[in-house]
Amino acid sequence: MPATTTAVPSVTERVSGVLAWCMAAAHPFVLFFGVQAGPFRSTELRLVLTTAGIGMLLPLARRRPEAALGLLLVGLLAAATTRPAPELVYLPVLAADVGVGWLAARRPLRVAVPAALAALLAQIAAALYTTSGQNVFVTTSLALALALLTAGLLGRSVRERRTHAAELRARTAAEAVTAERLRIARELHDVIAHSIGVIAIQAGVGRRVIDTQPAEARNALATIETTSRETLAGLRRTLGALRASPKDAAEHAAAHTPVPRDPAPLDPAPGLADLDRLVASTADAGVRVEVRHLGGPGRSLPPEIDLAAYRIVQESLTNVVRHASTPACRVTVDRSEDALLVEITDDGPAKPPTAPTGAGYGIVGMRERAALLGGRFSAGPRPGGGFHVTAALPLPLPRKGPRTP
Repeated sequence: MPATTTAVPSVTERVSGVLAWCMAAAHPFVLFFGVQAGPFRSTELRLVLTTAGIGMLLPLARRRPEAALGLLLVGLLAAATTRPAPELVYLPVLAADVGVGWLAARRPLRVAVPAALAALLAQIAAALYTTSGQNVFVTTSLALALALLTAGLLGRSVRERRTHAAELRARTAAEAVTAERLRIARELHDVIAHSIGVIAIQAGVGRRVIDTQPAEARNALATIETTSRETLAGLRRTLGALRASPKDAAEHAAAHTPVPRDPAPLDPAPGLADLDRLVASTADAGVRVEVRHLGGPGRSLPPEIDLAAYRIVQESLTNVVRHASTPACRVTVDRSEDALLVEITDDGPAKPPTAPTGAGYGIVGMRERAALLGGRFSAGPRPGGGFHVTAALPLPLPRKGPRTP
């Protein structure tokens, strides 16, 4: 069983706790003598003493609100037996209502309901000494009950809002974790799938020609080595980003020590500028790729759009290599002022037996990437044969500079 540690209160906490209990225990006596103190039974002085007596309960109310409420009710009953002026018990009654509301907001119903009933009984008992006439007593009792009910309902409302807010925070955190897991899954899939496809094809080529064409086999092994190193670098970069913890960074900053760095490469995330390298690796896998750029160069793309477009092209080429059974495909990158359009088309069989029409994670990951950026995505077989992938990613509008007079 895991070891559990219990926090040991310090000397200061123990002393403050003892003082809080002593002050609270003295409250009933202060209230009892306060309501009848002062020369000529001065109402102002008795109100001051009553307020001071209730203030003595505050330190204990923070630690044990149930005990503080019980001592408050004892003091209220003790003071009521002296038959003081009604206005002298208004403050203790109000304090009891606040205590019930506090318990309703902080404690479950099995604690709040008995506390409210005890407060109501104590207040009604005090009303027997401070009211005259049956009608006044009944009216006062109803008013006390309504006041306690209002305080309890307000406390429960605060508790429900707090619970609802906690549930929303937990749900938001769970959704954030799920979204991050999906992002990691997409990134790892995109990093690995293309490279593994190239490695598998080159390994097959090398195995078949190793006896008859040693030079071709060496080329295949060189491609496998290069692709493996690039994949390993991408995995290290991804895992290094995942291991980076803000908490660790804050701890090292507080200790004035450098944050330990993973020796993983710090290359930037890939983008459309790396299409040539992707085309070369796809060609090593036996598929020629024709890339067409339409539209002007314009301003630089936002990093998230640049990465998403690259990953969509990468995954589409991976599917062509693995499923299309065709030696060539076309990639079109059309850039306008407000959108980036990426199309990947191949001329494979009319109905390839393993066409990725939605099974697996490739199509799902591409669709999620486009959806997260507010874009559109479609993928499916072409009427005349082959497969067609289209992704339209919206571009942010350029900021306009300040107008000059």
